[in-house]
Amino acid sequence: MELFNIFDSFIGFCRHEKAFSEHTITSYQHTLNELYEYLSEVYGKEIDLSIIDADDLRPFLGWLHDKGLQKNSLRQRISAVKSFFKYCHKKGIIISNPASLISTPKRDKNLPTFLQTSEINQLVDIFKEDNLRSARALALVELLYGSGLRINEALSLNNADINFRESTVKVTGKGNKQRVVPLSKKSSEALTKYLKYRNDITSFEKNAVFLADNGKRLYHSAAYRIIKNSLKGITESKKKSPHVLRHSFATHLISNGADINSVSQMLGHTSLSTTTVYTHLSIEKLKDSYKKAHPKA
Repeated sequence: MELFNIFDSFIGFCRHEKAFSEHTITSYQHTLNELYEYLSEVYGKEIDLSIIDADDLRPFLGWLHDKGLQKNSLRQRISAVKSFFKYCHKKGIIISNPASLISTPKRDKNLPTFLQTSEINQLVDIFKEDNLRSARALALVELLYGSGLRINEALSLNNADINFRESTVKVTGKGNKQRVVPLSKKSSEALTKYLKYRNDITSFEKNAVFLADNGKRLYHSAAYRIIKNSLKGITESKKKSPHVLRHSFATHLISNGADINSVSQMLGHTSLSTTTVYTHLSIEKLKDSYKKAHPKA
């Protein structure tokens, strides 16, 4: 079987059997293209997976590092390569799995960026215009911050997922796992206003909550641009992505005494250890307040 056919078969497996998100699928495809580029440099165009061993794959990581990839990006590439060779071994394409001997570098422990409460207030105050775009941006911001959604989760929402009467929203997260999270009063108000504007569009995708100007479901890059542009002038942080609002949601909840297990469930984390980073943020905030206020600090 030709290598690109094996790639296609693996991607199909990830999409249909593993139910990976399109973001993960795209990342895996990109990694496979890089792997092919690297192997082509070593073996030429005729690549036989059966002769590749761990000593052939380890230099691939150095090859990626020379391209400027940071540790966390390397972790993602290694994960994709491990999954690919595990699949090939399981399907009998190769006799042994060379990637099983490749170690994964530890994750950089960078604390996530979040906004102060005052910055959140400034952010929502900028959407003063009485039009579709302003109402859409406010609804998106309120939902990301008010319910802690990932941007892909917000963009995949359908009308039936929002229950205004119960003040909840049904979210489809990673691996198509569903969860129900609270819908804040501000989010409900912003969504109600936005949906009135949306329903005035002559032709649009009926099920989708968030729409682009052409009436189709709002795509990731456009939503990212809306949030990034909105955060300019609000925060000095270099990171101005939708995820900053999700981080702010979790940080503010834990800082104000919310139970970490409840926050973990609302975020859709599969492991509680993933949520503990927000506890660290809360502690750092306390330390900062202590240093500023205590005369002997």
